[in-house]
Amino acid sequence: MTDAMKTLRIGIDLGGTKTEAIALDRATGAELARRRVATAQGSYDGTITTIRDLVAGLESDLGAAGTVGIGIPGTISPATGLVKNANSTWLIGQPFDRDLESALGRPVRLANDADCFALSEATDGAGTGADTVFGVILGTGVGGGLVVHGRLVAGPNAVAGEWGHNPLPWPRDDERPGPACYCGKTGCVETFLSGPGLERDHGQNLRVPEIAVLADAGDPGAAAALARYEDRLARALAVVINILDPHVIVLGGGVGNLTRLYSSVPARWGAYVFSDSVATRLVPPRHGDSSGVRGAAWLYPA
Repeated sequence: MTDAMKTLRIGIDLGGTKTEAIALDRATGAELARRRVATAQGSYDGTITTIRDLVAGLESDLGAAGTVGIGIPGTISPATGLVKNANSTWLIGQPFDRDLESALGRPVRLANDADCFALSEATDGAGTGADTVFGVILGTGVGGGLVVHGRLVAGPNAVAGEWGHNPLPWPRDDERPGPACYCGKTGCVETFLSGPGLERDHGQNLRVPEIAVLADAGDPGAAAALARYEDRLARALAVVINILDPHVIVLGGGVGNLTRLYSSVPARWGAYVFSDSVATRLVPPRHGDSSGVRGAAWLYPA
């Protein structure tokens, strides 16, 4: 079946606990159907079967076929053709794209889940119309994706946007050497700015939304933890602005739901950006938690 015969754009968001699928109308981008199931954690064959069944179910429901794009918590190494840098460790070292193509009987496109988030928000989300959009994930981990003139930037090493594994910039004495990161380094941006990083810094065994509620109620410990977080995020994004100078930065992930970040971080980042003013806009995602799966569907251009 040729792409010309396919009327759907199907996107898959492979998460650590859930796998979501969406079908968009190929011509309009309108959402037609959605499905969500538990991820086959720890099972490579089970993951392939889950994706195959989700695609088959959507196509059966809609009576049409589609192109398939998949967002994964990692990427395909250009050097080996195998998955690398995946939090879902059962994917690492596997020819995931080729095995999916065999299971689905068609070509597929894979991208990092943060790249899919950025592509979604640049295509028809909060960054629509902007020349450059940097999409940020602040969740269990910290990732990013870059879209320039509507096209996702991958890079020769397939690591464009991986700002979470740079060191926290302008570290203070009490931030050195920083927490250990799963990548083998210490003091990575991810160890400070992920949801678990904020929770660990607060130190009271509370989740991010609970810390935010306490801070709003005037709790000094929670307020101090969020102030530290906001300054660290301002420093880390200032480096992104200094290098890329994006028009829009969109925050996703659970921590990105904290509305105070959209005013407090721009108020701080001017002290670190190498400019007399900062015109970059920091905005929440238009599609929220759906951006990853929508971006996967947009991996195939019109």
